[in-house]
Amino acid sequence: MRRRDFVVLMGGVAAWPVAARAQQGEPIRRIGVLLPAPKDDPDYQPWMAAFLKALQELGWTEGRNMRLDIHWATANPAEIHKQASELVALKPDVILAPGTSVVGPLMQVTHTIPIVFPIIADPVAGGFADSLAHPGGNATGFMLFEYSIGGKWLELLKQIAPDVMRVAVIGDPSTATGPAQFGVIQAVAPSLRVEVSALNKLDANGIERAVTAFAASPHGGLILTAGGPALVNRDLIIALAAQHKLPAVYFDRTFVTAGGLLSYGPDRPDLFRRAAGYVDRILKGEKAADMPVQAPTKYQLVINLKTAKTLGLDPPNSLLAHTDELIE
Repeated sequence: MRRRDFVVLMGGVAAWPVAARAQQGEPIRRIGVLLPAPKDDPDYQPWMAAFLKALQELGWTEGRNMRLDIHWATANPAEIHKQASELVALKPDVILAPGTSVVGPLMQVTHTIPIVFPIIADPVAGGFADSLAHPGGNATGFMLFEYSIGGKWLELLKQIAPDVMRVAVIGDPSTATGPAQFGVIQAVAPSLRVEVSALNKLDANGIERAVTAFAASPHGGLILTAGGPALVNRDLIIALAAQHKLPAVYFDRTFVTAGGLLSYGPDRPDLFRRAAGYVDRILKGEKAADMPVQAPTKYQLVINLKTAKTLGLDPPNSLLAHTDELIE
């Protein structure tokens, strides 16, 4: 969804006058939202638009039976903690919170207000849920990845760049998902005759040194797994892959739209739409503790054909046939 469409949708959400609310007679339910991004973030705008549209389709209308409080907290940890406390103080009936960086601070200040996460790495390892089937606390929602996706990333890299024999996996060792995803990639590697190594460098200088050293030998490729360092250093990693002519597979399409070669990951707007369904169920009386954490059901394969051409790669028809989006 384009930014203009999001602005129009948000304008409609805010347009109801207070007098109109009083005429309806329905109780107003308060939905809080805490986002780890600035208000003009180009990624969160379509994701939130999908959430809001789904809420409307479920019968929730601003001013008639729902009030929405969206807090754009930026990615600054101190600001996220501050706005988490401010949002909880408003006593919303339910809170939408994507990712560990916002769910963690929220759960530090409330154990009673239900929290729905449309995306999160591993809620059990993160301490937000007792189990996927029975979260047991006040938070539930949708996982961003199943660990098996790591094997798929390696398979896709070999499909688009068959000459790759060495793969560096740039991961985040500070999260449970980083080592777990690398373990899956490592397990699949022998069957594809690929040697894999972990580049767990969290800052820009470390990433640049590690990738440059890795690229000194031929037949190399990169896999970027999910994590904070990957997002913060997105442009740097894409530039390094281009500079050293390294085919690279990424976990999210935003890397490919910015010039990366290929991505395979969950359809995030779909996860935000599904999160609206969980918010609806909680507002109608269900408890987060009893609602299972679910995995993605829709995935997107995106290829940047311009980048492929620059690298001298010709994606096979067998791969193109399953591609959801081609960027030229």
